[in-house]
Amino acid sequence: MIKRRKTRPIQVGSVQVGGDAPISVQSMITINPVESERAITEINRLAEAGCELIRVAVPDIAAAKALKKVKAGISIPLIADIHFDYRLALEAIDSGVDALRINPGNIGGTDKVEAVIRKAKPKKIPIRIGVNAGSLPIHILKAYGGHPTADGMVEAALEHVRILEALDYREMKISIKSTDVPLMIEAYRKLADKVDYPLHLGVTEAGTIRQGTVKSAIGIGTLLADGIGDTLRVSLTGDPINEVEVGRMILSALELRSFGATMISCPTCGRCRVNLFSMAEQVEKRLKTIKEPIRVAVMGCVVNGPGEAREADFGIAGGDGQGIVFKKGEILRTVSEDQLVDALFHEIDEYIKKES
Repeated sequence: MIKRRKTRPIQVGSVQVGGDAPISVQSMITINPVESERAITEINRLAEAGCELIRVAVPDIAAAKALKKVKAGISIPLIADIHFDYRLALEAIDSGVDALRINPGNIGGTDKVEAVIRKAKPKKIPIRIGVNAGSLPIHILKAYGGHPTADGMVEAALEHVRILEALDYREMKISIKSTDVPLMIEAYRKLADKVDYPLHLGVTEAGTIRQGTVKSAIGIGTLLADGIGDTLRVSLTGDPINEVEVGRMILSALELRSFGATMISCPTCGRCRVNLFSMAEQVEKRLKTIKEPIRVAVMGCVVNGPGEAREADFGIAGGDGQGIVFKKGEILRTVSEDQLVDALFHEIDEYIKKES
């Protein structure tokens, strides 16, 4: 069992982050909120896929004002991503956002930060301090050898934390991202030893789906296994639906959360006499509608069937033009290859009916 680091909780709309709350999955849309209907449609699509918090870039005042309409059309908490202009944060708060992502050091002087805090404090609107290795302040780079380091990233985050703490505001979470996975891991570990604020995990600019998934699984997964992390975003170039799915898979693989049915399948070998790839794809697709936390195995032969997949709730294993359906390691029956998937889901459906 993974023992999670204890953090102080904050409330982002209807979602608690930190404390004993489940680790939440975030994503970000690429649509300007001025295109309100498109933004609403995209956010609702992500919410249906399991996204629990959504972030939206706010490039100008028109976008900040448009957040009010977007907020009214969605069901998950809305986070405004603000850079450089504190007035965008003020307008976003007026538009009803649930949280802000800002860098207190880049939105103007202390008076600008104070103005944002004065408006955020009555509503306890959380602020995420976001530090990226690729955009560290010049004075931090000079102080830490002229290039991004874990210690420099931590100090940059702590500088921003001190600004908010000096204003007696502690409704914050922190991210300290890098595209360099070992650097990201080291920085988060060091930061976790210095603060008790919730941490938002991510490998920034991770890449396209394949590369980005691998880097995120290693970086985010390593920290989660350490007990570090309260919310996460998998940053991928492509459809943000992939970010949500990969984030959920990481949490599920570490058994930190359950999101319904999961599938295990063997990598296949020369013993396989059925079209395992096709069967696995069919099963994976059909399992997306199953909400019960069951484990389903798709195995290429009887050697890797009920034996190696004994802990699966249900499974199928191929033979020569046929295969077996099994449950908790017990063989139920043998059917032809073209009936295997349907026979599997017949057993699953019967189980769900009995349970409900």
